Amino acid sequence: MLLKRSFYNRHTLQVARDLLGCFLVRKYKGKIIRAMITETEAYRGEYDLASHASKGRTERTEAMYGAPGHAYIYMIYGMYFMLNVVTEEKDFPAAVLIRAVKTVGGKNFCSLRLDGPGKLTKYLHIDKSLNGHNLTRGDKLWIECPAEKKKYKITRSPRRRIEYAKHCKDWKWNFQISALD
Repeated sequence: MLLKRSFYNRHTLQVARDLLGCFLVRKYKGKIIRAMITETEAYRGEYDLASHASKGRTERTEAMYGAPGHAYIYMIYGMYFMLNVVTEEKDFPAAVLIRAVKTVGGKNFCSLRLDGPGKLTKYLHIDKSLNGHNLTRGDKLWIECPAEKKKYKITRSPRRRIEYAKHCKDWKWNFQISALD
């Protein structure tokens, strides 16, 4: 089931947790690539020193201030794209970074855990051209909730690689499925 805008128009921490076990879906060159979301991180508001929004509204962060249910994609280190899902109300900068996925497929398909936001965007052919893309339309890139979502054990921990974020670095805004079949 395609996630609707109302799913994203909630508190960012709740969306980050609820995205676990959902499927990130990419339609690319006529093929459908599907991967289960296994790790997320929340970034919320201009007061969050780990968020790009902590420096205010800029051309780079404009998508983050947009309507919930859109993609916020940016490049780091000049080579890796990061996929974020915009949450909460328009003009409030909040988003969830998709940090890891597990690929899924047919009976002859080898599953693969892509633990790193740059690896997963490369695998799914996600780049800056999808920045601002409406994830609620069900074309090019979207997120689905399975008909019967499994109950997974979820762990929370501080976000990764944000030592610069002072007091915000200790916030337990990283969510992971702790064990998969």
